[in-house]
Formats: sequence, C-alpha cells, structure tokens
Amino acid sequence: MDKQVEAPTASNEKRGRGYGALMIFEKLRDEILSLELEPGQLIDEASLATRFDVSRSPIREALVRLGSEGLIKTLPNKGTIVAPLNIEEFPIFIDALDLVQRAITRLAAENRTEEQLRIIKEKQESFRKTVAANDVLGMIEGNRDFHLAIAEAGGNRILTDTYRRILDEGRRSLRLYFRSYGDTLPSELTHAHDDVIDAIEQHDVEAAERLAREHAEEVHQQFIRYISRRSTQDIKVLY
Repeated sequence: MDKQVEAPTASNEKRGRGYGALMIFEKLRDEILSLELEPGQLIDEASLATRFDVSRSPIREALVRLGSEGLIKTLPNKGTIVAPLNIEEFPIFIDALDLVQRAITRLAAENRTEEQLRIIKEKQESFRKTVAANDVLGMIEGNRDFHLAIAEAGGNRILTDTYRRILDEGRRSLRLYFRSYGDTLPSELTHAHDDVIDAIEQHDVEAAERLAREHAEEVHQQFIRYISRRSTQDIKVLY
C-alpha cells in the first residue's frame, strides 16, 4: 500500500514559517553582531525575501525578533535600519556594566551552590574553546553565557535581568573589543575568568568584586585605545 502523505495543516504551515523565521533571525543577528551589517544600514524586506527565497512573512517575523533585541530600529518615513552604535553612550554602558557586574559577582561568591559553580566552570570551558578557535561570534555568546551563569549564582533575579540587558546591548561593542586584539585574545584574558571562578569557589566576596571591576576596566581601556588608534601620524608627506 502506498504511504499516505499527510495533508498540510495550518499548524504545519505555521511551524514551517516559524523555522524559516528563526533561521533568518539567527543569520541576520550574526551579521549584525559581527558588524557585517553596519550600524545604520537600511534593511529592505524585498531584498531579504529574494536572498532567502521566502515570502515576506518569515522576514517580518525575524525583524520583529531582531527589534525586540534592540538590533534594528524602525524609523518613521525612513524604513528599518540596523540599530546605530552610539559611541557617545559607551561611558554610560561601562558604568552600568561595572556596577552591576561587581554586584552579581560578589553575590555569586557569597551564595553560589556547587551545581551553580559547576555550570560557571562549564561555561568558561565553552568560552575557552571559542577563543582557541578564534570564533568571534562564539566568543561574544560564550562570554555572555559565562557572566550570566555567574549572575544566576548570585540569586537576585532583578539584577540578573538587568545584567542580561546590559550584556545584550553591549554585544556589538564587544565585537569591537575583540577586533582590537585582532580577534585573537591574549591568554591572560581567559585566565581573568579563571581568577573570578577561583574567588567565587572560595567564597571570597572581596576578591570577586575587585576582579569584576578590573575586568570591566580592562574592556573600557582597551576599547578607548582601539577607537583612538591612528595609522597616519608617522607617515611623512613630502611637498
């Protein structure tokens, strides 16, 4: 007997569209985070539909999700663009990162369980693998997952949610941070995570907070060095 083919249903069609939208969302998110799609670049639904060979429906679903993550913006009478990267707000971002990161790391050292410590170490090993592979997008996500595991160990839901928003908003700045090292992180930067883990494991709240502050300050200083770099100051121009 011939195998009966399941007739398409509304739920099947919806599931198919959802998977298409998810794939498109992940691809566009990676391109935005890697700065392949530049801040301020116009997002054209018709061009994306042609590129991904889909209708506009999954494109719109993907764009809604990107908008919810703050990666794109819709401007009145101007269409949809990649969210601008506002360098002027970087000091504000670092201030928020510094304060919340110190708090959640200190709380983790005080409150963590053995299971939470295991998860933190597991996230660090995953991050270390992305560093060894020079996987920039993996480093961005791995760094986020590592620090959020610490936040979860702190036990304060409101601080964890705040920290998650800070980390998400800073992902493209972190891309520039990794670029400042030529996308090859020095080994001491992964060791800095190990030092934080040691402090959390030993319940050393003072060391945990100090290391969290040093971590934020290193990101700040390296970012400033990167955006202030010049390549022409030593070039002699003859007249």
